[in-house]
Amino acid sequence: QVQLVESGGGLAQAGGSRRLSCAASGRTVSSYALGWFRQAPGKERDFVATTTWEAGTTYSAFYADSVKGRFTISRDNAKNTVDLQMNSLKPEDSAVYYCAAGGRYTSSYLVSQDQYDYWGQGTQVTVSS
Repeated sequence: QVQLVESGGGLAQAGGSRRLSCAASGRTVSSYALGWFRQAPGKERDFVATTTWEAGTTYSAFYADSVKGRFTISRDNAKNTVDLQMNSLKPEDSAVYYCAAGGRYTSSYLVSQDQYDYWGQGTQVTVSS
């Protein structure tokens, strides 16, 4: 089993930055795809960003169009973590952000919730205008 715990949520002003972190425990997640999703009130949970598993320390990343160029996902397999650096924040980025792990040894970009096996409890990000 994998346990995921997000941190770093809070308030930010439009145009500002916020960095979210997700720490995994229970087993190493180096062989998993790691992703971030978000859910705003009254809306479905949406894909934000994902990283693939790749041998060694390199990995590939894929982003939702709404965050491309503003958000950066990074993973540290030695620390068993995945971060989400969010820049140029907009009020519409306000949501509960979730990290997820799934798809062991896959080199595909996983963008659907159903493709992930483990989820964190979420962390709230609120962006004021």
